[in-house]
Amino acid sequence: MKFPQPHTLKDIAQLIDCTFIGDDHFPVLGMNEIHVVEPGDIVFVDHPKYYDKALSSAATIILINKEVACPSGKALLISDDPFRDFNKLTNHFKPFKPANSQIASTAVIGSNTVVQPNSFIGHNVVIGDHCVIHSNVSIYDDIVIGNHVTIHAGSVLGSNAFYYKNRPEGYDRLKSSGRVVLEDHVDIGAGCTIDRGVTGDTTIKAGTKIDNLVQVGHDTVIGKKCLIASQVGIAGCVVIEDEVTIWGQVGIASAITIGKKAVISAKSGVSKSLEGGKSYFGIPADDSRSKYKEMVSLKKIPEILEKLKEQNIKQH
Repeated sequence: MKFPQPHTLKDIAQLIDCTFIGDDHFPVLGMNEIHVVEPGDIVFVDHPKYYDKALSSAATIILINKEVACPSGKALLISDDPFRDFNKLTNHFKPFKPANSQIASTAVIGSNTVVQPNSFIGHNVVIGDHCVIHSNVSIYDDIVIGNHVTIHAGSVLGSNAFYYKNRPEGYDRLKSSGRVVLEDHVDIGAGCTIDRGVTGDTTIKAGTKIDNLVQVGHDTVIGKKCLIASQVGIAGCVVIEDEVTIWGQVGIASAITIGKKAVISAKSGVSKSLEGGKSYFGIPADDSRSKYKEMVSLKKIPEILEKLKEQNIKQH
């Protein structure tokens, strides 16, 4: 998320009431999660395991819970609770705005686009030309939709990321300020849920078709001309490259990549990155040929055990 205008390090420190290391006028341009940070961004880190990753990232301002050596050309914000203060900044720069109409006055809807009754379109939504938004669709604030897009009844675009910190008193949600972006010629089935990015974009690229009852997690990027069948669950920060086919009830773990033109068979569980151009199935999902060989081998076990039993009888 980029701020509406640049701020100084001192400005930000005052907003969250923390100390800082760096020049008072060090420029702060935005805030982002570590996988999408750019120079000028704030990134937060609250565990020593990830200090080095945050300090060496593209971010130039690190919101951290311990005073450490500040890398050259960067600045530190020292906080007793970076998670809490990251949320404070989100609330300040991207506060929740209640709706006062079914279609917000700030929404931009293109020519020949049809919005069916009972759909909700939030603040600053942009919808392109020749789209059809069926009834009871909810499109939260700041969503961007291209041309020739169809969204079927009951789908929700822009719900919060499933991202929590476990505290003694309960789970604390990391607030979401990102967007969902649908490119041209995307179809979304009925009852789908597509979460917004935490600070960046959840993106579905041109020509992809998604069936009913599919969940897409925060900051996931789905490539061009993918086919995703019903009841697939995709976690956050997944990269699905172009022309991937995913059949029904597949579950995909977070922060992995599925290569171009991969095919994943129904009911598979994907727990690691998969190379493109191959077919996969099983739990955990693996190359189809390897899985078939394993299945054939397993079926032979009773036969092998019976032969061993016969040999033992003969020997005695």
